[in-house]
Amino acid sequence: MSKGKGVHITPREDGRWSVVRDGAERASSVHDTQAEATSAGRGTARRERTELYVHGRDGRIRERDSYGNDPYPPRG
Repeated sequence: MSKGKGVHITPREDGRWSVVRDGAERASSVHDTQAEATSAGRGTARRERTELYVHGRDGRIRERDSYGNDPYPPRG
């Protein structure tokens, strides 16, 4: 598991998309499309070596990528 806080791509009420770090009260950035927000969030997650969570319009996580120190081979 990564040490950093996760980065979430979430829908906003105004129809735009935000990049939000775990525990943050405000969005790091706001974008017109989910693709733009995902691209910005992916860069943040890589830089901070943490997880990226992409949420759908319904708020549920639909995609997840890890940029942390994942164990290899995976346990289980």
